[in-house]
Amino acid sequence: MRHGARAAALLALAQLGFGAQAQQAPTPADLSQYRGLLAAAHQGDLARIASAPRAAHQVRDAHGRTPLHVATHARQHAAIRALAQAGADLNALESDRYDAVTIAAVADDEDTLRLLLSLGASARQVTSRYDGTALIAAAHLGHAGAVRQLIAAGAPLDHVNNLHLTAVIEAIVLGDGGPRHQATLQALLDAGADLTLTDRQGRTPLALARARGYQAMVQQLEQAGAR
Repeated sequence: MRHGARAAALLALAQLGFGAQAQQAPTPADLSQYRGLLAAAHQGDLARIASAPRAAHQVRDAHGRTPLHVATHARQHAAIRALAQAGADLNALESDRYDAVTIAAVADDEDTLRLLLSLGASARQVTSRYDGTALIAAAHLGHAGAVRQLIAAGAPLDHVNNLHLTAVIEAIVLGDGGPRHQATLQALLDAGADLTLTDRQGRTPLALARARGYQAMVQQLEQAGAR
């Protein structure tokens, strides 16, 4: 029943467009087209970044990625610092409305996420076609370390996306009930997430965990006072 319930949830979300691939890193075809600051960001070429005119920082690729997005996908930390120092918009959104913070969170790239947040990138943005947040995206994937970082950086704990899901609910219905998602749920519980918020059908996090047979999560929620 556990796997069947999760499959049903994933199918329902896919039918809403949730299953469409997002967070795409530049492909080899994209990279072959990069010139100037986009190429420098991918390669970590600090000299070219430093010498680029300010107008070059407005360049975007065919998917709306800025040099900062490209450097984030490539985990080019020195390039990210150099771009930030040169005035890059740390909160810019690409064509699918993802920012660098969400890109790092979805990749479970805690080092790059930590760097972006330390440079002043926001954990509070509404991102993606689902009007979600980096926190919801990380919770969905069971990236507990990223979730803890985002909470500490002020991410909106109880944001409801346009699928009527919160970070807590996504950690349950899009997880497998295992250790990673349990750790993610615990981070949200420890931060004081609202356990009365429901999905579109009026189901609470506790009801959703019970329906999926996720006994460890049920215990976590009950210990946190969920009803």
